[in-house]
Amino acid sequence: MGIGRRALAEAIGTYFLVLIGPGAAMVNAYSDGAVTHPGVALAFAFVVLAMIYALGHISGAHINPAVTLAFWSVRRFPGRDVAPYVAAQCAGAVAASFTMGAVVGPVGGFGATVPAVSVGGAFAVEWLLSFVLMLVIVAVATDERVAPGFAGIAVGLTVGFCAMAGGPLTGASMNPARSLGPAVAGGIWDAHWIYWVAPITAMLVAVRTYEFLRPAGSEADPSRSVPLGVEGPISPVGR
Repeated sequence: MGIGRRALAEAIGTYFLVLIGPGAAMVNAYSDGAVTHPGVALAFAFVVLAMIYALGHISGAHINPAVTLAFWSVRRFPGRDVAPYVAAQCAGAVAASFTMGAVVGPVGGFGATVPAVSVGGAFAVEWLLSFVLMLVIVAVATDERVAPGFAGIAVGLTVGFCAMAGGPLTGASMNPARSLGPAVAGGIWDAHWIYWVAPITAMLVAVRTYEFLRPAGSEADPSRSVPLGVEGPISPVGR
C-alpha cells in the first residue's frame, strides 16, 4: 500500500485520538465534570483500541511520532517513511484540536498537557509512562509468542491505566502529536519540550530493552524490510 494512503490513515487515526482523548477533557470542563477523570482515561483507552483495530492493517496505527521513531531506530520501519508519518500524525492532531475548539470553545485548556508537578517530576512521569507503553507495543508487535489479535486491547488498556494514574500529574501524553495539537490550538506551551523529549527517549530505550529481553532465536532477523505497526508487519507494502 502506498505511503500516501498509509500517511492519510495515520492522520485520521491521530485525529480521532485527539478528538476523543483531549476532546473528552474539554467536554468534561464544558459540562462541569460530567465526564470525570476516569471517564477521560477510558476515552483514551477506547479510542486507541478502536483505531488500532480500524487502521492497524493499513498503516500500523502508530498514531504517535515517538512510536514511529522507536520502530525506525531498530530498523523495523523504513527511514523514508518517517517524515510522512510524523507530519501526518501532527497534522491530524492539530486539526482535531481546532475542531473541538470550534464545537465547545476554548474550554479546559484544549486538553493541553501541562505539568502539575515540578518539571523534573513531570519529565520522570512522562518518561516512565512512555517506556511502559512502548514496551507493550513492541511486545505485541514483534514477538510471535504473544497471542495474535490482542494488540488493540493490550495497547488500549496500557494507555488507559497510564492516563488514569498520570493524567492529574502531567496529562499522561506519551505522544508528542497528542500534546502538539492542543498546544497549537490553545497557544499553551508550558514545558512543552517535555512532551517531545520524554516520550521519544523513553520509547527508544524501551524498544531496545525488549530486544535485550527477547530470547535469542525467538524471531526472524529484525533488519527485514517489512515495516511494523502496533499489530505487527504492515502488509502488503508498496509505494
